[in-house]
Amino acid sequence: MLYYKTYVKGDEYDWVVFIHGAGGSSSIWFRQIKEFKDHFNVLFMDLRGHGNSRHAIHEYYKEKYTFKTVSKDVLEVLEHLDIKKAHFVGVSLGTIIIRTIEDMKPELVESSVLCGAIMRMNVRSRILVWLGHKFKSVVPFIWLYKLFAWVILPRSNHEESRVMFISEAKKMAKKEFLRWYRLTYDVNPLLRYFRESESSNPTLYIMGGEDHMFLPPVQKLVKEHQNSMLEVIEDCGHVCNVENPEKFNEIAIRFLLRYSGTSRTPKESSGVEA
Repeated sequence: MLYYKTYVKGDEYDWVVFIHGAGGSSSIWFRQIKEFKDHFNVLFMDLRGHGNSRHAIHEYYKEKYTFKTVSKDVLEVLEHLDIKKAHFVGVSLGTIIIRTIEDMKPELVESSVLCGAIMRMNVRSRILVWLGHKFKSVVPFIWLYKLFAWVILPRSNHEESRVMFISEAKKMAKKEFLRWYRLTYDVNPLLRYFRESESSNPTLYIMGGEDHMFLPPVQKLVKEHQNSMLEVIEDCGHVCNVENPEKFNEIAIRFLLRYSGTSRTPKESSGVEA
C-alpha cells in the first residue's frame, strides 16, 4: 500500500485527498496542511515510486503502469481508511489521476480542485515528450526532468517550485522514472476523452497566469463545461500552490466549503499518522 498521512478533525467533517504530480511527493502540499486541516479531514499520500512509497515499488514491477493502475493505488488507500466520499485536490499530472478516479468511481468524488491542470498537450510539450522518448535510454533521466522543469517553470519566481520538483525527482530510481514516463504515451487520447466527457461533479481549476503551456486549454475548456470554473492567480506559474499558497488556500477552501456537507464550525484538530 502507498505511504499516506492523515489529519483527522472529526467524523462530521468532509475528507480532502491531495494528489501530487509525477516526480514529486506529498511534500509539495506542505503549505496547505495548516489551513486545510482546520476545515476538513485531510489525506496526503505518495504515489507509487515517489517519496516514502518508493520503498514499496517491488509490489508493482510485474504490471504495466497506466493511469488506471496508478489510480487503483489511491483507491486502495481510501478503501483501507473506509473513505466513501471525498473532495480531491491535485497538481499537474495528479489532475489526470483525479479525473481518472472520477471516471472509475464517480460516486466517490464530491468535488475537485485541479491546480496546474494538464488538459491538452501543445506543440512544445509534445516535442519535449518526443525528445524524452528518443533519448531516455542514453541520457541520465534527471537531465530530462530538469529540461521539463525549466520549460514548464522558466521564470525566476518559479525557482522554488522548480528546485522542489527536481529535488524530489532525484530520489526516484531510474527504472521507476521510466515506468512513469511511459504514461505519456497514454496522455493525448485520455485528455481528449476528458475534454469531450464533462465531469458531473463541481470542478475548480486554479491556474497560474504565467502557466502559458497549460492555461489556454483550460480557459477554453471551462467555457464548454458547465460544472467547471476557473480562477487565475497572477504572477504564478505551473505550481501556484507553492508560489502563492495564501491565495491558493483561500480560493480552494472557499470552493470546497461551498460543496461540503459537513459542519463549518471550527474545532480542535488532531494529527494521525499512518
